[in-house]
Amino acid sequence: MFVIVEIAGQQFKAEVGRKLYVHRLQGDVESSVVFDKVLLVDNDGQVRVGAPVVEGASVKCKILKHLKDDKVLVFKKKRRTGYQKCNGHRQYLSQVLIEDIVA
Repeated sequence: MFVIVEIAGQQFKAEVGRKLYVHRLQGDVESSVVFDKVLLVDNDGQVRVGAPVVEGASVKCKILKHLKDDKVLVFKKKRRTGYQKCNGHRQYLSQVLIEDIVA
């Protein structure tokens, strides 16, 4: 059984026991979070699609840790003008564990 759930504006495929990296969530480490914006439920071939969400479906997660992603370098250059610029960015993430799916 898996679901497609929207977490912090992004869609993820969630299964019980799977770990996901999502944008930083408000909450402490080892706390539980419930997401109720479930867009699709697949229960062994029986597919339910929401319009826009599936009624009564939710996903229970536990926040494992807060971390930062790898650095992404943005390098800009214009030839023959001597212009070059380098910026770096590290995204703040949360690692969550899918504990239960209520469908």
